[in-house]
Amino acid sequence: MSDVENPVWQSLSEIHQDYAIVYDGIKFYKPEYCPFGGASDIHNATKGISKYCSLTDDFFVVGSKPLASSLYQINQELVCNQMHLSNSIDINIQEEITELVSDSQKQELFDLVNLVQPGYYRKKTAKLGTYFGIYKSGKLVAATGERMKTKNFTEISAVVTHPDYTGNGYAKQLLKQTADHILAQDKIAYLHVYEGNTGAIKLYEKLGFTTKRKMSFWNLKSTPEVLL
Repeated sequence: MSDVENPVWQSLSEIHQDYAIVYDGIKFYKPEYCPFGGASDIHNATKGISKYCSLTDDFFVVGSKPLASSLYQINQELVCNQMHLSNSIDINIQEEITELVSDSQKQELFDLVNLVQPGYYRKKTAKLGTYFGIYKSGKLVAATGERMKTKNFTEISAVVTHPDYTGNGYAKQLLKQTADHILAQDKIAYLHVYEGNTGAIKLYEKLGFTTKRKMSFWNLKSTPEVLL
């Protein structure tokens, strides 16, 4: 199988071509789907990054560090572990898990993810893959799903639990459900987790994930004159 050294570029060159905005040297997701871009040649990507600034004022370039420009500022670098899973997670699913397909369910998903992990999930992110959730008393309290996709790999994303419902093992069960959905397609599941989130990394390792590489997420913000 191929690898995912450049996950955004590869996803937008393969399964997610329909969601791509293509510039010289770099491809971005349409901002209503995902605020990510990936470069094939970061040295030729500055003009494309600057054009994307007119579409959204806060986004990420994943991989190589963008070159400096007066049209955007590099806000911060988030270094993540890219972790892969090749085999089914060895736990039992005890909760009722719901595939989130209706408009109301997708709105609940949007609200929950942005409560727990604001800044990464957009109005149409749910269209990128399959998402699953756990409900309690009619309320969505935990969710997980798919985001970037290549022919051989699918990224697990939005691993979230409402703060009032943590500690019940919901995330582990949703991870198994999502990973099994990916593995059934003869793909490898992978995810990105901030390298400082040692608790999550230890959990993923217990579930069978292994760290493949470090991946930098460069948060960029448009300078004020771009938005005028």
